[in-house]
Amino acid sequence: MTIETIIFIIAICFVGAAAGYLGSFMVLKRMSLVGDALSHVALPGMAIAILLNISPMFGAFVALLFAVLGVWYLETKSTVYPDALVGVFFTFSLALGVLITPEPELLEALFGNIEHMVPFEAFLAVLLALAIILVTKVISKRMVLSSISKELLESIGESYKKTNLIYLLLVGLVVALGVRFVGTMLMGALVVVPAASAKNINKGMESYFWLSGLFGVLSSLGGVAIGTVLGLPVGPCVVLCSIGIFLVTYLLKPSFE
Repeated sequence: MTIETIIFIIAICFVGAAAGYLGSFMVLKRMSLVGDALSHVALPGMAIAILLNISPMFGAFVALLFAVLGVWYLETKSTVYPDALVGVFFTFSLALGVLITPEPELLEALFGNIEHMVPFEAFLAVLLALAIILVTKVISKRMVLSSISKELLESIGESYKKTNLIYLLLVGLVVALGVRFVGTMLMGALVVVPAASAKNINKGMESYFWLSGLFGVLSSLGGVAIGTVLGLPVGPCVVLCSIGIFLVTYLLKPSFE
């Protein structure tokens, strides 16, 4: 195993941990569809980056940044639910992305390809994923309160709008990191499924958060191992591994009730 391969594996594990940890709050806030939809918003950004011969990860982040800011602004000014707002971005972005993505790179953009990553992207993914985990930990109490009631959060002097913006930016960033590994069609699953698995067997809020991150790591490691051994694309293997963990925890759920 080469040093580059080890770096890539470490990177996808960090991204999996960050995605699972962030996803735990998304499940609490009943925003599971948001993570899936946002991953599709990255597609036109990746397409433009490919056409300009720059990193698709950067293009994905720029597209997601505009989408997150747009959703956040409209949420504060509109009576439409966040899921519906993201759905608008999702359908438009997916259609536009498919149209402008060069055909040879379309499959890779949709389902990921770890083999085409460069070490710098992997190293950057580790640093940013670690930053995401740390920032999420700092705002975790505020996120729990906001999932119960935004009035409850504001009663202790914290801004719901500011907290929600920070959280959405973190989600956008982790999706931008993950699309290079599992693609725009599957990244939403890496955000939501580990958290759903943790919810099946957790016995407390703290264990729920850390189990979500752990299942994200296990999904990533398992997907890389299966994909490498069987010669299959890593992205779909990661998602299928996370689904397998969910099924196991679902069967074990009665033992934890």
